[in-house]
Amino acid sequence: MAVFTTVTEPDISVWLANYSLGILLELEGIPEGIENTNYFVTTGNGRFVLTLFEKLTAKELPFFLNLMAHLSRHGIPCPAPVANLQNRFLGELNGKPACIVSRLSGKSVTQPTAAQCAAMGAMLGRMHVAGQSFEEQMLNPRGAAWRFEASEAVKQFLSPQDAALLDSEVELHAKHALVDIPRGVIHADLFRDNVLMEGDRVGGLVDFYFACTGNLLYDVAITVNDWCLGADSKLDAVRTRAMLSAYHAARPFTGREAEVWPQTLRLAALRFWISRLYDLHLPREGELVVPRNPEPFRRILQNHIETTQPVWL
Repeated sequence: MAVFTTVTEPDISVWLANYSLGILLELEGIPEGIENTNYFVTTGNGRFVLTLFEKLTAKELPFFLNLMAHLSRHGIPCPAPVANLQNRFLGELNGKPACIVSRLSGKSVTQPTAAQCAAMGAMLGRMHVAGQSFEEQMLNPRGAAWRFEASEAVKQFLSPQDAALLDSEVELHAKHALVDIPRGVIHADLFRDNVLMEGDRVGGLVDFYFACTGNLLYDVAITVNDWCLGADSKLDAVRTRAMLSAYHAARPFTGREAEVWPQTLRLAALRFWISRLYDLHLPREGELVVPRNPEPFRRILQNHIETTQPVWL
């Protein structure tokens, strides 16, 4: 569980006076928060989610809030920020930057079917198309420089074999950066727990706070690496093709993207292996979040290295 900033009913009632959302009916904490403090808020005008940002600053947040507003206007089911009476998405509550967004329907799935993977692929393609008209830019904070610095920091905790694997992969992607493939806004964290499903329909995409400007194929690889794995940490062909084919129908892949697909899968696995190693061995002071096991992503990466022709269309 994350460290939460306590918000009382009187606190939120005063804060809501600066919005046209009606009176507070119910306030409920969301214990699943990891990076931020979250509450379900029910008012006379509907159901919403209140977020207090524990790490991101007021200067960093407009990109993410403007992106969600843009995507929502273009038919992508993501949290839509609500503007206050000063027509601003971002406010402050109990000393923290805060916003309130629409609450989406559905729930995350742990064992997605081929039909659900297809729905996710189609939605990801639609999101990438909608993002092409979003003009703001955000550098990827987990890019090449971060990979090098974070890998250097965690190597001391690894076996010689794993340290050598980490070094070789970081060096490979530094020397052979992905170029000449379509770029745009990416979510960069579309794991199953960040997608709300209603049966075989995507009800919502959430947690956009790792979004940035990057290679669209990289976003696809991150999603495939989580949604389409079998028990052996290898890609399940049926689910992978279902996701890729549905994505391709919404935003056609280029020939160059097909060429670099194996490398992109490895890069996506490397990014989360490094971040989980870092969170496990070098947690932030005062961090109460239980770190996720990095071993699954080491296995995924190793399998991608050994598979020279991964599943494609």
